[in-house]
Amino acid sequence: MHQLTFSDQSLAELDKLDKDQQLQFVSLISDVAMKEVGSKRPTLPMFQRDGKTYYRIKIGTSRVYVEKTSSDSVFCHYILPQYTLSDFLFRTKFPVSEEQMVEQHASFWKYLESLKK
Repeated sequence: MHQLTFSDQSLAELDKLDKDQQLQFVSLISDVAMKEVGSKRPTLPMFQRDGKTYYRIKIGTSRVYVEKTSSDSVFCHYILPQYTLSDFLFRTKFPVSEEQMVEQHASFWKYLESLKK
């Protein structure tokens, strides 16, 4: 039996979906993660940071970052919309805290738009 656990950030992103979409999304993460993560020749993009190996799974317009925590357990760290600043910072390994990623919100873009005026 495999176990898939989620960070607070991941759960918050899942909560934005309706129940059917949540089940479908979790099923996709689980299927891909359990097959690929930790295999001898994974086809998923991966990188290391702070001694952890992160795998990136693309699902629709989201990027999901997971880590294998034991032989039968995977932890979902982040679910990020693709082509966003937070996704770029995480993928390119720039130092970024979870708080900084959460700050990435529509209000930030509204602020930038207000500077144009």
